[in-house]
Amino acid sequence: MKVIIPVAGFGTRLRPHTLTNPKVLLNVGGKPMIFYIIDQLIKDKIATSIILITGFLGDKIKDYLDSTFDFKFDYVVQDEAKGLGHAVLCAKPVFKNRNDEVLIILGDTLFDVDLKRMISSGDSVIGVKKVDDPRRFGVVEKDGSGYIKRFVEKPSSSKVSPSNEAIVGLYYLKNSAKLFRSLEHIMKNNITVKGEFQLTDALENMLSENEKMKTYDVHGWLDCGKPETLLETNRYILKKRNKKITKEYPNSKIIHPVFIGKNADISDSIIGPYTTVNDNCIIRNSIIKDSILEKDVSIENCIIEDSIIGEGAVVKRDIHKINIGNNSEYKS
Repeated sequence: MKVIIPVAGFGTRLRPHTLTNPKVLLNVGGKPMIFYIIDQLIKDKIATSIILITGFLGDKIKDYLDSTFDFKFDYVVQDEAKGLGHAVLCAKPVFKNRNDEVLIILGDTLFDVDLKRMISSGDSVIGVKKVDDPRRFGVVEKDGSGYIKRFVEKPSSSKVSPSNEAIVGLYYLKNSAKLFRSLEHIMKNNITVKGEFQLTDALENMLSENEKMKTYDVHGWLDCGKPETLLETNRYILKKRNKKITKEYPNSKIIHPVFIGKNADISDSIIGPYTTVNDNCIIRNSIIKDSILEKDVSIENCIIEDSIIGEGAVVKRDIHKINIGNNSEYKS
């Protein structure tokens, strides 16, 4: 089965970090978020082909994946940001006119889900999760037999939907040829939402061509799209892994769960809980919790909480919450 992973987004809500790194390479729990998706696909032997739809800073994604995994990836560049539907259509040449099954996974969202079970259905399957406020998401509506009858993109008061089953970004489609025909249909007829071609409109067209689709409940849906949700995902991963740090650091206390990378130099400090400290960080006389420190960060005389600190940044004195990018320096 072929897997399509769109990773071409600019990640504007995660700036300044995404000015120098693609969103999917930002770190949660000690690994770039894309690592967890690819690692599961390979370990579970789900994919015969993995296609990355790249864009801004796509070479960094390619360099990371090719150097980390023993797998031959396909890379397709999305030249213009025309929406998720357009991104998926960019993968069509890799299919070489074959009607393969396809699994689409959004690259900036992590899932704690049994993919093998999800793709065992005889029908196409859309991953969903029940939410309190469906207006922020695309939702599905089902008929009496449990099949999807309609997709509604971000229902509002003017486009009311009784459903609260939000689409989470996992799509298993039995008929890739029909998918690509439907994507070409919405592009030919200029069917857009806010100027972008949406995958949900293509799925709606597939329903009109009698494609049978069911839903699959995804309980572990980890959003990585903005700083606060990236930190929430970091907490989730660290808590689930719950790996104890056995190394001792001078006059320091480690409050689990945490991740501490290689060659971290920590003294006179309290680290944790829910803190990721990546390789080669230097921490002196500081308290850090609920935060992510990328590689080569230097922190001295600080109290830091709910913060994301970019690679090579230097932070000194009296900060409580901060969000700075790579190679920055902050002195209060």
